[in-house]
Amino acid sequence: MMVNLIDKIGDWNPQLLRELKGRLKAFNVLVAVVISLVAQLGIFLYQFGDFPSGKYSMSGPYCNLSSGYLQQQNSVSQLINQVQQKINLYSGNKNYDLAKLQELKTQLRSLNLESTNLNKILYQQYCPSEQINMPLWWQDHWRYIFLSLSVMFVFTLLVAGVYLLINNLAQEERRGTLNFIRLSPQSEVSILTGKMLGVPIVIYLIVLAALPLHLWAGISAKIALSAIFSFYIVLVASCTFFYSAALLFGLISHWVSGFQPWIASGAVLIFLSITMNLASDNLNFYNAATFLRLLSPFDMMSYLFGNLFRQYNQSSLNELQFFYLPLGKNIIGLIGLHLFNYGVGIYWTWQALKRRFRNPDAAIFSKGQSYLLVACCQVMFWGFTLQYHKNYCLSNRTVNSANCYYDLNKQIEDNFVFIALFNLVLILALLIVLSPHRQDIQDWARYQYQKISSRSWWRNLILADKSPALVAMGINLAIATTPLVVWIILAPILNIHHNDSIDWVNDIGRMKAILAVALFISLMMIYATLAQLILLMKTPKRSALAIATIGALLFLPAMFLQLLGVAPNKNSIAWLFSTFPWAGIEHSAATTVFMALLAELSVFALLNFQLTKQVKLAGESATKALLTGN
Repeated sequence: MMVNLIDKIGDWNPQLLRELKGRLKAFNVLVAVVISLVAQLGIFLYQFGDFPSGKYSMSGPYCNLSSGYLQQQNSVSQLINQVQQKINLYSGNKNYDLAKLQELKTQLRSLNLESTNLNKILYQQYCPSEQINMPLWWQDHWRYIFLSLSVMFVFTLLVAGVYLLINNLAQEERRGTLNFIRLSPQSEVSILTGKMLGVPIVIYLIVLAALPLHLWAGISAKIALSAIFSFYIVLVASCTFFYSAALLFGLISHWVSGFQPWIASGAVLIFLSITMNLASDNLNFYNAATFLRLLSPFDMMSYLFGNLFRQYNQSSLNELQFFYLPLGKNIIGLIGLHLFNYGVGIYWTWQALKRRFRNPDAAIFSKGQSYLLVACCQVMFWGFTLQYHKNYCLSNRTVNSANCYYDLNKQIEDNFVFIALFNLVLILALLIVLSPHRQDIQDWARYQYQKISSRSWWRNLILADKSPALVAMGINLAIATTPLVVWIILAPILNIHHNDSIDWVNDIGRMKAILAVALFISLMMIYATLAQLILLMKTPKRSALAIATIGALLFLPAMFLQLLGVAPNKNSIAWLFSTFPWAGIEHSAATTVFMALLAELSVFALLNFQLTKQVKLAGESATKALLTGN
């Protein structure tokens, strides 16, 4: 039977069979099972350490008498405060009644004595064994075991699995077997799926050996099976996303050879730690960064097992929306949103994997794919931005209260930093990915001038991988900024509460706001042109030089302006030419902003003139270049 199973696995996925044969050794399986059993025993014994024995404190949460004594103590404390206030009142009166004061002091001493006796009972006496609520203790005990195992599953599968996958690719690269695998007739999906299922098989065995205890603990803690299996579904989707991203990182990170697994697994560990803390702090989900939080399983854990996290409150996740759709109102909608979020990430990761696996020198995305990627990202950013919640309050002077309303303008303004930051990172990443190097442009230019018609020339600029990336970057910038421009145009109409204090567009004017977007686009196009010019150079380190140059232009001007104390309200013109032009927009006249835009467009035109000249030179034949001395 085992032989038949192995044959079926080999027929379905030869790469998976190769990985399993190399790892499913008797010693490896034994070690995995022993590690899992020891971890389970350790968790069980650790949680068993607070077993309510015969010396269990009367104030303990599982003592049935503690609540009654605590109520008495609270009542006595309130009486002590009241009597003390009366004594202070009598003492402050010059004509106080001495007998009444002595009576109050006697009453205070009696209450203090009663409070002392209650404290002795609560904190010095032991709860009778028959009054210890053992069923409740066992239920909480199993809950803690279930939670501990759940957290262990997340960190073990994601951190260790990512490390093993990237380390395996690095070893295959060093041994030279990765190129052999690339030449096999199997599809990219089959090969990479085999690695995802086979390389972390020892990690899977550790988790599978702990699943019976995990299920038993959940059932004993009276957790619904639907919640438990929903967690499993989200965890599997999370593993699929992180493992896919790990494979992609392993294929594109040759420049950090030897450190790839440590960098990636460390990044995943930090990400999981941060999102676990965010889940415990119960921060709201009304921002564009929610898609990042939903890549971690911890928020879903707090939703499904909220009774396990006594400090958690599920209300913020219950109110989660996507384009105003209240998907957080029920578990099906929330799981669907999680799976959709993971699905988007997995889809684009696999698009990059399929391009990069066969050709290590190819860009991870084509120009056509980049347009869809940017559009998809805008859907995610704006989907989590547009949510109904009360974010604007009007004071009611007569009742000394406030009436709170939903304000779309304020919601978008609060998310403007997130949207701008994510789009900046996205555009810069695409600039690195889409910009071809000298040899690619040289091949394209020679082919263009010989065989491409004027109509096909534009099509090649838009779609061809080896053509300069300027047109593609312009299209991507237009896609990314279109929703923002639409909001700028509609913002005064959407300000139904006439709230001038939070209406950013109303403060600076729609024209200047649109000019600010145009300034940002022109500046990004200048950076794209500079990067393309640097990549056309003959220096061996042109990629590093291009990244360093663009990084310096992005951050150094604003840093120098801050260090020199140049405030936007005093010298707004300098800020208009930085990476953050909106800092000076409010303090500049519309004509000043327009002149700054013309200046940037002039620089862009000059750089493009030089780029066109360089592309033509690159497209000349070697013989002609030699004869002309170029």
